[in-house]
Amino acid sequence: MSDLLLVRHGETEWSRDGRHTSWTDLPLTVDGEEQARALRPLLSGRKIGPVYASPMQRALRTAELAGLARPQIDADLREWDYGGYEGVTTAEIHRARPGWYLFSDGVAEGPEAHPGESPEQVGARADRVLARIAAQLAADEGDVALVAHAHFLRVLAARRLGLPPAAGGLFTFETGAVCVLGTEHDRPAVVAWNARSL
Repeated sequence: MSDLLLVRHGETEWSRDGRHTSWTDLPLTVDGEEQARALRPLLSGRKIGPVYASPMQRALRTAELAGLARPQIDADLREWDYGGYEGVTTAEIHRARPGWYLFSDGVAEGPEAHPGESPEQVGARADRVLARIAAQLAADEGDVALVAHAHFLRVLAARRLGLPPAAGGLFTFETGAVCVLGTEHDRPAVVAWNARSL
């Protein structure tokens, strides 16, 4: 069984400032580009097969700078739709909703094109991605890499490990880092988390 490499995009202005960013298509900062370049030696030492990326420029640029050439774009890898919380920080949300927690409470309704998603809806997207790559992981012909966003990848990790979507809240995911999900005794397991070297 191949490993599943989860790659979070490098820093953007909003990720640096703690603002929820889903559909707003921000570029990487200078530091974010450096974070992405720094992943190249880590990833170049692995046999990597298929690479999939979110359609957002921050993910595609990270893939390019990290040496993950020509990723296939998968719209299901986009970030959690934050609805009415797009561009808003957790501290700002807490002023109106003390104790709010994304992984259990979801988001406020947003505009028609971006109404927001519940944890279960994000989990369903993660399940679709995992179903599509299952055969590639089983073929053991190279690791499968997903380049995407923190909250979505945290939910995907939870689902890969057999946990409910809300369990994504048990993980943190830094910008420009890699997490590796492998197996132990034929069961999914965390091999490395928030790695910048393996």
